[in-house]
Amino acid sequence: MARIRPTQVADDGFWDEDRPKGRHKAVRYAAPVAVAGIAAATIGLVPALASTGSPDLPKITAEELISKIAASDAEQLSGSVKITTDLGIPSLPGGVSLGDLAGGQQGKGDAAPESKLAELVSGSHTLRVAADGPERQRVSIIEKAAEYSVIHNGDEVWAYNSADNSVYHAKSPEKAAKGDHRREAPGDLSDLTPREAAKKALAAVDDTTQVKVDGTARVAGRDAYQLLIRPKQSDSTVGSIRIAVDAHNWVPLKFTLEPKSGGKAAIDVAFTEVDFGKPKASSFRFTPPKGAKVTEEGRAEHKAKAKGEEQGLRELSKLNVVGKGWDSVARLDLPGGLPASASGGGGPSEFLGGLGKKVKGDFGSGTVLSTRLVNALITDDGKVFVGAVDKSALIDAADAAK
Repeated sequence: MARIRPTQVADDGFWDEDRPKGRHKAVRYAAPVAVAGIAAATIGLVPALASTGSPDLPKITAEELISKIAASDAEQLSGSVKITTDLGIPSLPGGVSLGDLAGGQQGKGDAAPESKLAELVSGSHTLRVAADGPERQRVSIIEKAAEYSVIHNGDEVWAYNSADNSVYHAKSPEKAAKGDHRREAPGDLSDLTPREAAKKALAAVDDTTQVKVDGTARVAGRDAYQLLIRPKQSDSTVGSIRIAVDAHNWVPLKFTLEPKSGGKAAIDVAFTEVDFGKPKASSFRFTPPKGAKVTEEGRAEHKAKAKGEEQGLRELSKLNVVGKGWDSVARLDLPGGLPASASGGGGPSEFLGGLGKKVKGDFGSGTVLSTRLVNALITDDGKVFVGAVDKSALIDAADAAK
């Protein structure tokens, strides 16, 4: 684990990270743009009841706390996680739901995890989670009259939807043969914990960010320090990120993201119950129930999916990112401009105008689609500029790219 060298603390108590790039690998997990993207896709808000009291704990600096989070080796836990999202995603015309666009068009009887992700973008959800190292994890989404579970055990992944008695099964024989069983569950449902959210947020700890320890809290019955992260840059839509960190094993217990626009928290994910003991081995065993419809992901399908994911990563690596830190804006050019299917009978520009706000600049004209965190500018000639930044920053990026 790389050592984090001492830094300066400003008069307001914030830790200003003014080091050159590449000097804080222990806490750099991803780009701030990725934080916003993952937030919009997966994580949520927990009610105030999850956190009560302010325990008296020894003083600790922000640098020390981040170093302890990065060095924590706790890999076993079980408990309940509460998730709710309030991202302010605009309504779509014509009765098209967000689930339809986000992959929720899976038919009845398909338990593939990708079909459940869109449901977590809005509303309130309760999860039961268990983990026993990198080879065994289980996540269950508890609904009123049903339960959806993803079980990762060695080189196998099972998903079960009790609502329609459907099962999804995938294997990774190539990795099993090599002794590497660390296969991520499809759809990354296994990452829906405060710890994974915190890893992404800690990427913000650079010279564009202020960080400080902001008091203590009780979360899921455990003492915790509160780490407060704030962007320095004024164009960011993120107001602050607060991470409650267990004061004994240094695992994040709660993650809350407040938008700059104010109001309710846009993102917050927290344990309401947690146990850091070894979960029962039976938690990670699964046998399809009698009469269940089982969908098998064959070897050829797995290879095709893996190839597609690799291609997608290569394409993402080619994105032209302008700006720095929280003000980063990614540019994507749509081959051939806007697709005709987006016209809705009145042309692409008119269709998009029904979803967002028309804007003009040196780049020409386009439409800004807004949420409380991530905004996107789609120009009439088929360029897309997206980031966790204000509308004016997107227009500036488009003008600069002209």
